Amino acid sequence: MTTFAGRETAAPTAASFIELDERWSTHNYHPLPVVIAEAAGASVTDVEGRSYLDFLSGYSALNFGHRHPDLIAAAVEQLGRVTLTSRAFHHDQLGLFCRELAELTGTELVLPMNSGAEAVESAVKIARKWAHRVKGVPDGTAEIIVAGSNFHGRTTTIVSFSTDETARADFGPFTPGFVTVKYGDAAALRDAITPRTAAVLLEPVQGEAGVIVPPEGYFADVRAACDEHGVLLIADEIQSGLARTGTVLALDHEGVRADVYTLGKALGGGIMPVSAVVGRRDVLGVLKPGEHGSTFGGNPLACAVGRAVVRLLATGEFQQRSTELGAHLQTRLGSLIGSGLSEVRGRGLWAGIDIAPGGPSGREASEALATRGVLCKETHERTLRVAPPLVITREELDRGIDAIAEVIRP
Repeated sequence: MTTFAGRETAAPTAASFIELDERWSTHNYHPLPVVIAEAAGASVTDVEGRSYLDFLSGYSALNFGHRHPDLIAAAVEQLGRVTLTSRAFHHDQLGLFCRELAELTGTELVLPMNSGAEAVESAVKIARKWAHRVKGVPDGTAEIIVAGSNFHGRTTTIVSFSTDETARADFGPFTPGFVTVKYGDAAALRDAITPRTAAVLLEPVQGEAGVIVPPEGYFADVRAACDEHGVLLIADEIQSGLARTGTVLALDHEGVRADVYTLGKALGGGIMPVSAVVGRRDVLGVLKPGEHGSTFGGNPLACAVGRAVVRLLATGEFQQRSTELGAHLQTRLGSLIGSGLSEVRGRGLWAGIDIAPGGPSGREASEALATRGVLCKETHERTLRVAPPLVITREELDRGIDAIAEVIRP
Protein backbone atom coordinates (compact mmCIF):
# COMPACT_ATOMS: atom_id res chain seq x y z
CA MET A 1 0.00 0.00 0.00
CA THR A 2 1.07 3.57 -0.58
CA THR A 3 -0.28 7.08 -0.05
CA PHE A 4 -1.87 8.46 -3.21
CA ALA A 5 -3.96 11.61 -3.50
CA GLY A 6 -4.06 11.85 0.31
CA ARG A 7 -5.31 8.35 1.06
CA GLU A 8 -4.00 4.80 1.39
CA THR A 9 -4.36 2.86 -1.82
CA ALA A 10 -2.60 0.36 -4.05
CA ALA A 11 0.45 1.54 -5.97
CA PRO A 12 -0.73 4.16 -8.48
CA THR A 13 -0.99 3.20 -12.12
CA ALA A 14 -0.77 5.30 -15.28
CA ALA A 15 -4.55 5.16 -15.51
CA SER A 16 -4.96 6.59 -12.00
CA PHE A 17 -2.71 9.57 -12.79
CA ILE A 18 -4.49 10.17 -16.09
CA GLU A 19 -7.81 10.08 -14.25
CA LEU A 20 -6.54 12.80 -11.90
CA ASP A 21 -5.42 14.95 -14.83
CA GLU A 22 -8.75 14.53 -16.58
CA ARG A 23 -10.65 15.44 -13.42
CA TRP A 24 -8.61 18.38 -12.15
CA SER A 25 -6.58 19.92 -14.99
CA THR A 26 -7.96 22.12 -17.76
CA HIS A 27 -8.20 20.22 -21.04
CA ASN A 28 -6.07 22.55 -23.15
CA TYR A 29 -3.83 19.66 -24.29
CA HIS A 30 -4.53 16.20 -25.70
CA PRO A 31 -1.55 14.20 -24.37
CA LEU A 32 -0.68 10.64 -25.22
CA PRO A 33 -1.65 8.15 -22.46
CA VAL A 34 1.91 8.01 -21.05
CA VAL A 35 2.69 9.17 -17.49
CA ILE A 36 6.37 10.03 -17.19
CA ALA A 37 8.01 9.67 -13.78
CA GLU A 38 11.76 9.72 -14.50
CA ALA A 39 14.06 10.76 -17.32
CA ALA A 40 17.74 10.88 -18.27
CA GLY A 41 19.44 11.73 -21.54
CA ALA A 42 17.23 10.72 -24.46
CA SER A 43 15.05 8.32 -22.46
CA VAL A 44 12.09 8.59 -20.10
CA THR A 45 10.44 6.04 -17.81
CA ASP A 46 6.75 5.93 -16.94
CA VAL A 47 5.17 5.30 -13.55
CA GLU A 48 4.88 1.58 -14.33
CA GLY A 49 8.54 1.18 -15.27
CA ARG A 50 8.28 1.22 -19.07
CA SER A 51 11.09 2.99 -20.93
CA TYR A 52 10.66 5.20 -23.99
CA LEU A 53 12.88 7.11 -26.40
CA ASP A 54 12.06 10.81 -26.41
CA PHE A 55 11.64 11.90 -30.02
CA LEU A 56 10.04 15.25 -29.17
CA SER A 57 12.44 16.94 -26.71
CA GLY A 58 9.76 19.14 -25.22
CA TYR A 59 9.41 20.92 -28.57
CA SER A 60 13.18 21.64 -28.49
CA ALA A 61 13.24 22.67 -24.80
CA LEU A 62 15.31 19.54 -24.11
CA ASN A 63 18.02 19.94 -26.74
CA PHE A 64 20.61 18.81 -24.18
CA GLY A 65 18.52 15.86 -23.03
CA HIS A 66 16.86 15.22 -19.71
CA ARG A 67 18.83 16.19 -16.59
CA HIS A 68 22.12 17.00 -18.29
CA PRO A 69 24.64 16.78 -15.44
CA ASP A 70 26.26 20.15 -16.15
CA LEU A 71 22.89 21.90 -16.12
CA ILE A 72 21.67 20.12 -13.02
CA ALA A 73 24.93 20.99 -11.23
CA ALA A 74 24.55 24.67 -12.13
CA ALA A 75 20.95 24.71 -10.88
CA VAL A 76 21.77 22.91 -7.63
CA GLU A 77 24.70 25.21 -6.92
CA GLN A 78 22.55 28.30 -7.47
CA LEU A 79 19.67 26.87 -5.43
CA GLY A 80 22.02 26.87 -2.47
CA ARG A 81 22.79 30.57 -2.89
CA VAL A 82 19.87 32.73 -4.10
CA THR A 83 17.00 32.05 -6.51
CA LEU A 84 15.06 35.30 -6.85
CA THR A 85 15.75 38.95 -6.15
CA SER A 86 13.46 40.67 -8.68
CA ARG A 87 14.99 43.31 -10.91
CA ALA A 88 14.55 45.86 -8.14
CA PHE A 89 18.15 44.95 -7.27
CA HIS A 90 21.26 43.78 -9.10
CA HIS A 91 22.52 40.24 -8.63
CA ASP A 92 25.78 38.53 -9.51
CA GLN A 93 24.49 36.33 -12.37
CA LEU A 94 22.57 38.78 -14.58
CA GLY A 95 25.38 40.74 -16.21
CA LEU A 96 27.45 37.61 -16.78
CA PHE A 97 24.52 35.80 -18.39
CA CYS A 98 23.72 38.74 -20.67
CA ARG A 99 27.34 39.19 -21.73
CA GLU A 100 27.90 35.50 -22.40
CA LEU A 101 24.66 35.08 -24.35
CA ALA A 102 25.37 38.20 -26.41
CA GLU A 103 28.86 36.93 -27.22
CA LEU A 104 27.52 33.50 -28.21
CA THR A 105 24.87 34.97 -30.53
CA GLY A 106 26.94 37.85 -31.89
CA THR A 107 24.54 40.45 -30.55
CA GLU A 108 24.91 43.58 -28.42
CA LEU A 109 22.15 43.65 -25.82
CA VAL A 110 20.01 41.10 -23.98
CA LEU A 111 16.54 41.37 -22.44
CA PRO A 112 15.94 38.29 -20.23
CA MET A 113 12.38 37.05 -19.88
CA ASN A 114 10.69 33.72 -19.02
CA SER A 115 8.51 32.04 -21.66
CA GLY A 116 8.94 32.13 -25.41
CA ALA A 117 5.65 33.95 -25.85
CA GLU A 118 6.89 36.59 -23.39
CA ALA A 119 10.00 37.06 -25.52
CA VAL A 120 7.90 37.53 -28.67
CA GLU A 121 5.57 39.97 -26.91
CA SER A 122 8.65 41.89 -25.76
CA ALA A 123 10.06 41.98 -29.30
CA VAL A 124 6.74 43.32 -30.60
CA LYS A 125 6.78 46.12 -28.01
CA ILE A 126 10.42 46.95 -28.79
CA ALA A 127 9.76 47.06 -32.54
CA ARG A 128 6.77 49.35 -32.10
CA LYS A 129 8.60 51.74 -29.82
CA TRP A 130 11.62 51.76 -32.14
CA ALA A 131 9.34 52.59 -35.08
CA HIS A 132 7.69 55.45 -33.20
CA ARG A 133 10.82 56.96 -31.63
CA VAL A 134 13.49 56.22 -34.26
CA LYS A 135 11.78 55.70 -37.61
CA GLY A 136 9.12 58.34 -36.98
CA VAL A 137 6.03 56.22 -37.51
CA PRO A 138 3.08 58.00 -35.83
CA ASP A 139 2.22 56.52 -32.44
CA GLY A 140 -0.38 53.78 -32.61
CA THR A 141 0.01 53.11 -36.35
CA ALA A 142 3.07 50.84 -36.57
CA GLU A 143 2.63 47.53 -38.42
CA ILE A 144 4.54 44.26 -38.24
CA ILE A 145 4.60 41.84 -41.16
CA VAL A 146 4.26 38.16 -40.26
CA ALA A 147 3.96 34.91 -42.21
CA GLY A 148 0.99 32.62 -42.62
CA SER A 149 1.13 29.30 -40.73
CA ASN A 150 3.32 30.96 -38.10
CA PHE A 151 3.56 29.91 -34.49
CA HIS A 152 4.92 32.44 -32.01
CA GLY A 153 2.93 31.62 -28.85
CA ARG A 154 -0.54 31.64 -27.36
CA THR A 155 -1.13 35.10 -25.89
CA THR A 156 -4.03 37.22 -27.12
CA THR A 157 -1.78 39.51 -29.16
CA ILE A 158 0.16 36.62 -30.69
CA VAL A 159 -2.92 34.63 -31.73
CA SER A 160 -4.18 37.85 -33.29
CA PHE A 161 -1.77 37.20 -36.15
CA SER A 162 -2.05 33.41 -36.22
CA THR A 163 -3.69 31.76 -39.23
CA ASP A 164 -4.63 28.69 -37.18
CA GLU A 165 -8.34 28.97 -36.45
CA THR A 166 -8.05 26.55 -33.52
CA ALA A 167 -5.72 29.06 -31.87
CA ARG A 168 -8.04 32.00 -32.64
CA ALA A 169 -11.62 30.79 -32.35
CA ASP A 170 -13.57 32.56 -29.56
CA PHE A 171 -10.56 34.58 -28.35
CA GLY A 172 -11.31 37.89 -30.07
CA PRO A 173 -11.36 40.83 -30.26
CA PHE A 174 -7.83 40.73 -31.63
CA THR A 175 -4.92 43.11 -31.50
CA PRO A 176 -4.47 45.16 -34.70
CA GLY A 177 -1.19 46.13 -36.33
CA PHE A 178 -0.17 42.93 -38.12
CA VAL A 179 -0.04 42.13 -41.85
CA THR A 180 0.15 38.50 -42.97
CA VAL A 181 1.90 37.25 -46.11
CA LYS A 182 2.74 33.78 -47.40
CA TYR A 183 5.85 32.21 -45.85
CA GLY A 184 8.62 31.87 -48.41
CA ASP A 185 7.22 34.51 -50.78
CA ALA A 186 9.72 37.37 -50.66
CA ALA A 187 7.93 39.35 -53.36
CA ALA A 188 4.68 39.34 -51.38
CA LEU A 189 6.55 40.45 -48.28
CA ARG A 190 8.25 43.30 -50.14
CA ASP A 191 4.89 44.43 -51.56
CA ALA A 192 3.41 44.50 -48.04
CA ILE A 193 5.98 47.00 -46.71
CA THR A 194 4.64 50.53 -46.22
CA PRO A 195 5.95 53.63 -44.43
CA ARG A 196 4.16 52.29 -41.32
CA THR A 197 6.06 48.99 -41.29
CA ALA A 198 8.14 48.64 -38.14
CA ALA A 199 9.39 45.07 -38.50
CA VAL A 200 9.16 41.70 -40.17
CA LEU A 201 8.74 38.80 -37.71
CA LEU A 202 9.58 35.34 -39.10
CA GLU A 203 10.64 31.87 -38.00
CA PRO A 204 13.84 30.72 -39.78
CA VAL A 205 12.14 27.30 -39.88
CA GLN A 206 8.41 27.04 -39.19
CA GLY A 207 8.13 24.37 -36.50
CA GLU A 208 4.45 24.06 -35.64
CA ALA A 209 3.56 24.21 -39.34
CA GLY A 210 5.46 20.95 -39.87
CA VAL A 211 9.17 21.95 -39.93
CA ILE A 212 8.88 24.09 -43.06
CA VAL A 213 12.30 25.12 -44.42
CA PRO A 214 12.23 28.34 -46.46
CA PRO A 215 13.20 28.44 -50.15
CA GLU A 216 16.86 29.13 -50.90
CA GLY A 217 17.56 32.85 -50.92
CA TYR A 218 14.32 33.79 -49.17
CA PHE A 219 15.89 35.37 -46.11
CA ALA A 220 18.53 37.17 -48.17
CA ASP A 221 15.69 38.79 -50.12
CA VAL A 222 13.83 39.62 -46.90
CA ARG A 223 16.97 41.17 -45.41
CA ALA A 224 17.49 43.29 -48.52
CA ALA A 225 13.88 44.50 -48.43
CA CYS A 226 14.18 45.40 -44.75
CA ASP A 227 17.41 47.32 -45.36
CA GLU A 228 15.93 49.17 -48.33
CA HIS A 229 12.89 50.35 -46.38
CA GLY A 230 14.38 50.82 -42.89
CA VAL A 231 12.50 47.89 -41.35
CA LEU A 232 13.66 45.61 -38.54
CA LEU A 233 14.07 41.87 -39.14
CA ILE A 234 13.06 39.83 -36.08
CA ALA A 235 13.92 36.12 -36.13
CA ASP A 236 11.94 33.87 -33.81
CA GLU A 237 14.54 31.24 -32.87
CA ILE A 238 12.64 29.86 -29.88
CA GLN A 239 12.31 26.38 -31.42
CA SER A 240 14.90 26.53 -34.18
CA GLY A 241 17.78 28.07 -32.25
CA LEU A 242 20.47 26.85 -29.87
CA ALA A 243 21.92 24.00 -31.98
CA ARG A 244 18.66 22.32 -33.04
CA THR A 245 19.46 22.80 -36.74
CA GLY A 246 23.25 22.43 -36.42
CA THR A 247 24.13 26.06 -35.79
CA VAL A 248 23.71 28.34 -32.77
CA LEU A 249 21.05 30.27 -34.69
CA ALA A 250 19.08 28.65 -37.51
CA LEU A 251 19.22 31.88 -39.51
CA ASP A 252 22.99 31.35 -39.78
CA HIS A 253 22.24 28.72 -42.45
CA GLU A 254 20.98 31.55 -44.66
CA GLY A 255 24.05 33.74 -44.23
CA VAL A 256 21.78 36.47 -42.89
CA ARG A 257 21.72 38.40 -39.64
CA ALA A 258 18.55 39.64 -37.97
CA ASP A 259 18.33 42.88 -36.01
CA VAL A 260 16.54 41.10 -33.16
CA TYR A 261 16.23 37.43 -32.15
CA THR A 262 13.87 35.78 -29.70
CA LEU A 263 15.24 32.78 -27.80
CA GLY A 264 13.66 30.38 -25.35
CA LYS A 265 12.92 26.68 -24.78
CA ALA A 266 16.44 25.15 -24.79
CA LEU A 267 17.81 28.29 -23.10
CA GLY A 268 16.34 26.93 -19.86
CA GLY A 269 18.11 23.59 -20.27
CA GLY A 270 14.91 21.63 -19.71
CA ILE A 271 14.95 22.80 -16.07
CA MET A 272 12.94 26.02 -16.00
CA PRO A 273 11.47 28.59 -18.40
CA VAL A 274 14.16 30.99 -19.61
CA SER A 275 13.80 33.23 -22.64
CA ALA A 276 15.49 36.31 -24.02
CA VAL A 277 15.34 38.97 -26.69
CA VAL A 278 18.80 39.66 -28.09
CA GLY A 279 19.87 42.10 -30.76
CA ARG A 280 21.22 45.49 -31.69
CA ARG A 281 21.92 47.95 -28.90
CA ASP A 282 20.24 50.83 -30.72
CA VAL A 283 17.05 48.77 -31.04
CA LEU A 284 16.71 47.13 -27.61
CA GLY A 285 18.07 50.33 -26.11
CA VAL A 286 14.80 52.15 -26.79
CA LEU A 287 13.40 50.61 -23.59
CA LYS A 288 13.76 52.81 -20.52
CA PRO A 289 13.23 52.00 -16.81
CA GLY A 290 9.61 51.35 -15.96
CA GLU A 291 8.47 50.72 -19.56
CA HIS A 292 8.76 46.92 -19.54
CA GLY A 293 9.59 44.27 -16.97
CA SER A 294 9.03 40.87 -15.42
CA THR A 295 9.19 39.74 -11.79
CA PHE A 296 10.98 36.51 -12.69
CA GLY A 297 12.73 37.59 -15.89
CA GLY A 298 16.51 37.37 -15.43
CA ASN A 299 16.28 35.85 -11.95
CA PRO A 300 19.49 34.37 -10.47
CA LEU A 301 18.48 30.74 -10.94
CA ALA A 302 17.44 31.31 -14.54
CA CYS A 303 20.67 33.15 -15.29
CA ALA A 304 22.81 30.42 -13.71
CA VAL A 305 21.09 27.74 -15.80
CA GLY A 306 21.25 29.92 -18.92
CA ARG A 307 24.98 30.47 -18.41
CA ALA A 308 25.49 26.70 -18.21
CA VAL A 309 23.54 26.31 -21.48
CA VAL A 310 25.76 28.92 -23.12
CA ARG A 311 28.87 27.06 -21.95
CA LEU A 312 27.60 23.83 -23.52
CA LEU A 313 26.90 25.59 -26.80
CA ALA A 314 30.27 27.35 -26.78
CA THR A 315 32.00 23.97 -27.17
CA GLY A 316 30.36 23.38 -30.55
CA GLU A 317 29.68 19.75 -29.59
CA PHE A 318 25.91 19.99 -29.89
CA GLN A 319 25.98 21.85 -33.17
CA GLN A 320 28.22 19.10 -34.56
CA ARG A 321 25.99 16.33 -33.20
CA SER A 322 22.93 17.95 -34.75
CA THR A 323 24.69 18.29 -38.08
CA GLU A 324 26.04 14.74 -38.21
CA LEU A 325 23.10 12.88 -36.69
CA GLY A 326 20.72 15.17 -38.56
CA ALA A 327 22.21 14.12 -41.89
CA HIS A 328 21.62 10.49 -40.91
CA LEU A 329 18.07 11.26 -39.79
CA GLN A 330 17.19 13.08 -43.02
CA THR A 331 18.68 10.31 -45.18
CA ARG A 332 16.88 7.50 -43.41
CA LEU A 333 13.54 9.30 -43.29
CA GLY A 334 13.93 10.30 -46.93
CA SER A 335 14.27 6.64 -47.85
CA LEU A 336 10.73 6.09 -46.51
CA ILE A 337 9.15 8.37 -49.13
CA GLY A 338 6.94 6.05 -51.13
CA SER A 339 6.95 3.54 -48.30
CA GLY A 340 4.51 5.26 -46.00
CA LEU A 341 5.73 8.85 -46.19
CA SER A 342 4.83 11.39 -48.85
CA GLU A 343 7.28 14.16 -47.85
CA VAL A 344 10.17 14.80 -45.48
CA ARG A 345 11.37 18.29 -44.53
CA GLY A 346 13.99 19.30 -42.04
CA ARG A 347 17.28 20.77 -41.02
CA GLY A 348 19.70 19.30 -38.51
CA LEU A 349 18.19 16.92 -35.97
CA TRP A 350 14.67 18.16 -36.73
CA ALA A 351 12.20 16.86 -39.29
CA GLY A 352 8.58 17.11 -40.30
CA ILE A 353 7.27 13.98 -41.99
CA ASP A 354 3.99 13.73 -43.86
CA ILE A 355 2.25 10.37 -43.69
CA ALA A 356 1.04 9.23 -47.10
CA PRO A 357 -2.71 8.94 -47.84
CA GLY A 358 -4.07 5.62 -46.73
CA GLY A 359 -1.75 5.46 -43.75
CA PRO A 360 -2.54 6.28 -40.14
CA SER A 361 -3.40 9.77 -38.99
CA GLY A 362 -0.74 11.67 -37.08
CA ARG A 363 -2.47 10.89 -33.79
CA GLU A 364 -2.78 7.20 -34.63
CA ALA A 365 0.88 7.06 -35.59
CA SER A 366 1.90 8.79 -32.33
CA GLU A 367 -0.12 6.31 -30.28
CA ALA A 368 1.32 3.35 -32.19
CA LEU A 369 4.85 4.66 -31.67
CA ALA A 370 4.25 4.95 -27.93
CA THR A 371 3.33 1.26 -27.77
CA ARG A 372 6.72 0.61 -29.40
CA GLY A 373 8.59 2.73 -26.87
CA VAL A 374 9.03 5.92 -28.91
CA LEU A 375 7.43 9.23 -27.93
CA CYS A 376 6.60 11.51 -30.84
CA LYS A 377 3.71 13.87 -31.50
CA GLU A 378 1.61 14.93 -34.43
CA THR A 379 1.08 18.42 -35.74
CA HIS A 380 -1.96 18.91 -37.93
CA GLU A 381 -3.68 15.84 -39.28
CA ARG A 382 -1.01 13.80 -41.03
CA THR A 383 2.36 15.22 -39.96
CA LEU A 384 4.76 14.05 -37.27
CA ARG A 385 7.53 16.22 -35.85
CA VAL A 386 10.76 14.38 -35.10
CA ALA A 387 13.10 16.24 -32.72
CA PRO A 388 15.11 13.95 -30.44
CA PRO A 389 17.51 15.38 -27.85
CA LEU A 390 20.90 16.22 -29.31
CA VAL A 391 22.51 13.76 -26.88
CA ILE A 392 20.81 10.80 -28.57
CA THR A 393 23.11 8.08 -29.90
CA ARG A 394 23.07 6.87 -33.49
CA GLU A 395 21.82 3.49 -32.29
CA GLU A 396 18.93 5.08 -30.38
CA LEU A 397 18.13 7.24 -33.38
CA ASP A 398 17.98 4.20 -35.64
CA ARG A 399 15.73 2.40 -33.18
CA GLY A 400 13.28 5.29 -33.26
CA ILE A 401 13.37 5.54 -37.06
CA ASP A 402 12.81 1.79 -37.35
CA ALA A 403 9.69 2.19 -35.22
CA ILE A 404 8.44 5.01 -37.45
CA ALA A 405 9.02 2.87 -40.54
CA GLU A 406 7.02 0.04 -38.99
CA VAL A 407 4.12 2.28 -37.98
CA ILE A 408 3.70 4.12 -41.29
CA ARG A 409 4.40 1.16 -43.57
CA PRO A 410 1.44 0.73 -46.00
